[in-house]
Amino acid sequence: MNQAASDYQTLSANFRWSVPHKFSLAHVCCGRWAQSQPSTVVLRYERLDGQVDLYSYGQLQRAANQLAHRLRQEGVGRGDRVAIVLPQCFETAVTHIAVYQLGAVAMPLSLLFGPEALAYRLKDSGAVAAVVDEGALASMRVLKDELPALRSLLVVANQPTTNLLLGEQYYDDALRGMPTHFDAVTTLADDAAVLIYTSGTTGPPKGALIPHRALIGNLPGFVCSQNGFGFACFNGMAEPGLPPNESRAVFWSPADWAWTGGLMDALLPTLYFGRTIVAHAGRFHPQKAFELIESHGVTHTFLFPTALKAMMKAVPRPADHYRSHTLQAIMSAGEAVGDAVFVYCQTQLGIIVNEMFGQTEMNYIVGNCAMNGRTDAPVAWPAKPGSMGRAYPGHRVAVIDEDGVECPPGTSGDVAVHRLDLQGAPDPIFFLGYWNNAEATSAKFTGDPAASWCRTGDMATMDEEGYLWYQGRSDDMFKAAGYRIGPSEIENCLVKHPAVANAAVVPKPDLERGAVVKAYVVLAAGFAPSDSLIDELQQHVRARLAPYEYPKEIEFIDALPMTTTGKVQRRVLRLQEEYRARNT
Repeated sequence: MNQAASDYQTLSANFRWSVPHKFSLAHVCCGRWAQSQPSTVVLRYERLDGQVDLYSYGQLQRAANQLAHRLRQEGVGRGDRVAIVLPQCFETAVTHIAVYQLGAVAMPLSLLFGPEALAYRLKDSGAVAAVVDEGALASMRVLKDELPALRSLLVVANQPTTNLLLGEQYYDDALRGMPTHFDAVTTLADDAAVLIYTSGTTGPPKGALIPHRALIGNLPGFVCSQNGFGFACFNGMAEPGLPPNESRAVFWSPADWAWTGGLMDALLPTLYFGRTIVAHAGRFHPQKAFELIESHGVTHTFLFPTALKAMMKAVPRPADHYRSHTLQAIMSAGEAVGDAVFVYCQTQLGIIVNEMFGQTEMNYIVGNCAMNGRTDAPVAWPAKPGSMGRAYPGHRVAVIDEDGVECPPGTSGDVAVHRLDLQGAPDPIFFLGYWNNAEATSAKFTGDPAASWCRTGDMATMDEEGYLWYQGRSDDMFKAAGYRIGPSEIENCLVKHPAVANAAVVPKPDLERGAVVKAYVVLAAGFAPSDSLIDELQQHVRARLAPYEYPKEIEFIDALPMTTTGKVQRRVLRLQEEYRARNT
């Protein structure tokens, strides 16, 4: 066994969780820093005009205390759900800390949600209060009569322009005059902290109830995937303070803080370590991403594969235009990274991208830890291009079959994580269950409820060294002419062609073969659809993959259907193909 493999095995075998009985996200992500380093910058907020506002941990705590007082006056108490419909901004961080201090449950919701999406989540959760961006106010007003439980609505606006109605109040007015000291309630590690609704392939969205302790479960993966964002974490629960070379860590990600990726993979762990996070008022743009990294001295980032693909196509040689001497780590998740993006990051950005895999229900369970040549790292394991990586310390991960039996190396199955770690202790990463949906919660697990496997619904194989190789969502896999097809490999191959900005592969119903491989392709700038290009792309895939994997049909499309978290919605395209087949 090589040294890297030996170090990994030793770390995993010796890892122990340290989960206190009482644990508060408000304290570990803000309170302790407001006491020990109140002037440290917690947030660098860049407005659309380029102006940068700086906020300290002391300011964050004082504002959170004021908001907690206001929400308590509005009747918000322990266990109540508070909706947060805000972008990346200071007020979002303030609201999270305030809600946790009350022992209430934060329910982040995307600004991209329309009235129908908001209505379902607000009704199902029984939210009693909401802090919303002025841009979402119109949608909230449409729902007013449908939400009898919603008693309080605070509106965040830089320059208020709307005449408010009964029950509505501007955020700044609501905080004015409120005390700046607040005695936070005591919360247990197992108490609920966050309610995040996840959209499945069937049925309505399910609310995953996340406890305070889940952040502890995230930390080993966060530290490893960010190439040592606080080595103290390797004892199972990170302690305050970082090594000297981490003291200026600056984190940025375009991931929406309303989602697990933005909240649990970016905002909260950065605050946990008392560091600085960058927020930007605008939408993601590849050139702007490079500018933000350069101008803010970003050291660590989380970028979706979709974002990295856009950056790769828009700026193939970033060194010719941008100079970043600070970037130390890139974590990527949400879709398979693929070797094309992996090589781009390594050769053009000088960073070995660390792929990560997880879900809202149990996040940050698998990934890589390259450390990018750091000699002071306690352990690292080399990334294999195209692999999801290995189980992060503290998590027992396997590929299982339909009966819950672990599959032998190289055999495809469902990626699953066990409730108990390798030492038989409870893994703190797990969610508490789906909100008001015991049946769906039970269906997520296989075996004894107290010591069982939790299925992810993602298919993969595991090699002899424990590296996982992603094949796609179980409902994205399909058979064509008797062969089992995983879309990720074909999509990755297509993106390597200079004409392809992005691609999605789905089955097209076929009377003779059951289905054929079809690719939807978004072209890169400077390329136009043509029959000759279709043939060129088909030959490109045939030359690199198995003959049965090349797309028999290619359709050019302006944009792929995406979730608000940056994942390709193959199901939308698959249903479109089924509809076309029925009506032709």
